[in-house]
Amino acid sequence: MGELEQHAPDRVVASWRRSEDYGVSHGEVQPRFSGAPPTESLFATCGREVLGDLHRSLAAEPVSLMLTDADGLVLDRRSGDHALLRALDAVHLAPGFSYAEREAGTNGLGLALADRTPTVVRSEQHYALSLRGYTCAAVPVLDPRTGRLEGALNLTTWSASHSDLLLALARSAAGTTTALMLARSGGGAAPTPSRGAVYRVEAPRLEPGSGTLTGLSASWTDALTQVRAAVASGRVVAVVGERGAGRTTPLAKAARAERPRGRVLAARVPAPDDVATWLDLWSPEVGKEHTTVLLGDADLLPAWAADRLRDLLPGAGPAGWGATAGRLEDLPAALVPLVGAVVQVPPLRERPDDVVPLARHLAHQVRGREVDLTPAAEQALRDHGWPGNVAELRDVVRDAATRTDVVDVRHLPAEVLSQGTHRLSRIETFERDEIVRVLTRPGVTMREGALELGMSRATVYRKIGQYGIRLPRG
Repeated sequence: MGELEQHAPDRVVASWRRSEDYGVSHGEVQPRFSGAPPTESLFATCGREVLGDLHRSLAAEPVSLMLTDADGLVLDRRSGDHALLRALDAVHLAPGFSYAEREAGTNGLGLALADRTPTVVRSEQHYALSLRGYTCAAVPVLDPRTGRLEGALNLTTWSASHSDLLLALARSAAGTTTALMLARSGGGAAPTPSRGAVYRVEAPRLEPGSGTLTGLSASWTDALTQVRAAVASGRVVAVVGERGAGRTTPLAKAARAERPRGRVLAARVPAPDDVATWLDLWSPEVGKEHTTVLLGDADLLPAWAADRLRDLLPGAGPAGWGATAGRLEDLPAALVPLVGAVVQVPPLRERPDDVVPLARHLAHQVRGREVDLTPAAEQALRDHGWPGNVAELRDVVRDAATRTDVVDVRHLPAEVLSQGTHRLSRIETFERDEIVRVLTRPGVTMREGALELGMSRATVYRKIGQYGIRLPRG
């Protein structure tokens, strides 16, 4: 370990320490076979296509191309070098076997998954002696709609081979996989990682269920009650659910209830390259009297950062911090034992009765006074599926409330009034938006709208069905 610490990157050194803690063998990788790998996921389907294309261009090279899931299970492996394939079989780097860091120690794909960062592990940097004849480059792949870790693209070659382009190829393959997933998922922009945020909140943030907002659904108030009870009993709470659903709000409200004069420090996990600076900025505040830390998007933490926080956060006291994540199992392994309670926050689509009260509340935040919604606008908001949850609703309401005192359907974006089943081209998006713009103007009949659009009424009706456009009734 001493020589490794002098020459290896800090992330590799941290991985070695975790491997020792996991009890991984220094000699050989102990096989863990999980049976036939699953094939039905969007990630696996898209990843295999990309792997196939890349394999055709590298068939003559001594490189193995691999696809793994988020747990390090090898889903697919391809190479034109039969000697390399036989060697990889000998160390169980094959479909159906797990190469997560916990199972195989420090290796390229395991470390890329643990730290959610493109990674190269060369020869002697591998923890297991049996892997030191290889160099591995791996890049994690995130779901472009949710940001959830789906798996990794891994390229492995002999350690004596020229490997400078491995990581570039792996990055390209991962990027192509993400783009293909986005195209086949019905569109929607990939979430942009936060650059990191550390801020004091002197009063609770005006999120769902906070401030003067009352009368929300039982599922929302039940989540608030569960978090409040857990925090009051001194347990660390992980609030799980989809991004944008208001996961931080129950933690902030519970912190305020327990420490009315305290500070709430919200720290959302930033892009991987910013994590070290981000930690240095806010971690000195942990453990200070009357300070509660809310660790947002904790499931995006690199493993090395989670290791550091595992030693730091207990100093904040049992009720001195909480975390949000998509699922408990997505949290880094180092933090899971610290969590004493898990509370699920339902997505907004499962709380349709909350949409209009939230919209009115959010509009009031924008204008500082009441903003009216027409019955048609209320119905359109209730009918929308809100894939972006409360965060999406906030953007829609903010845009509308800055343009009018009475929000009607014509002030809402076209995507709120449509239920598309596929990703639209630019031309299709323009056509849909024009149909919505014309037909939502007050007093416009279908005949008048069709004439302005330059279409027959039959064509307009067909396009309405094609784009899933929901026009106001009456």
